[in-house]
Amino acid sequence: MAEHCNLYDRAMYYDVIFKRDVSSEVKFVKDVYAKYHGGTIGSVLDVACGPGYHARGFARDGVKTWGLDLRAEMLRYADDEAKKEGATVSWLEADMRNFKLPNPVDAAFCMFDGLDCLLTNDNLAKHFQAVAANLTPKGIYIVDLSHPTEVSFSHYKKFHYHGERDGIVVDIHWATNDPKYDLATGIAHVALELHVNDNGRKIVVKDEADERLLFPQELSLLAAQSKALEVVGWYGDFSIKQPLDHSPKSRRMIGVFQKVG
Repeated sequence: MAEHCNLYDRAMYYDVIFKRDVSSEVKFVKDVYAKYHGGTIGSVLDVACGPGYHARGFARDGVKTWGLDLRAEMLRYADDEAKKEGATVSWLEADMRNFKLPNPVDAAFCMFDGLDCLLTNDNLAKHFQAVAANLTPKGIYIVDLSHPTEVSFSHYKKFHYHGERDGIVVDIHWATNDPKYDLATGIAHVALELHVNDNGRKIVVKDEADERLLFPQELSLLAAQSKALEVVGWYGDFSIKQPLDHSPKSRRMIGVFQKVG
């Protein structure tokens, strides 16, 4: 499993850029659950949760919530922020390919390309099986990935992220090495630079990691081969009304899986 560890170890700087209102994304998960399962979500798991934006959002709504991440620094930061908000979240430092919750949850989700660190079919199958094992019957799993118009075999968009807070200015320049996906493996080696001005103290952090390009057909096939999940829908944004298509409104590639059996 490949990660941009130098970036993710700096949770506070990451948060300066990426902290945002995720209420529409939380609502989307609830809408998806109502459509494909029925009823109201009672418990959720935020996979590769980072600062736990979605976990904290569900917890503030009174939903029993778990946040899972491999990075201890991210979980410490997420826990501190949750306590400030009065949100109760259970945090689990674990590998997304092999974990066990005390009790299964109704829905799980992996946001913002958290799945692209799983570089092999075997790793993806293990992940699907682990998620399914921790879902209630007919539970829902949602995966959010970049739209093919932004990353594909012929094109990897250079991303720039910027944030400012409390005298701290942070910029991330993603794909500084003009990465290309290997045509056989679907893997690209991606470099980035984190630039920080922390109240006059300047920091530059460089990082590299492999990322896998994923498309609906292979995810559908791998889910089927796992014998644990099946695809029930694809969406282009966090709206139950927006299908995955070529329109400008289709900004993301969001797969909805359901537990088999």
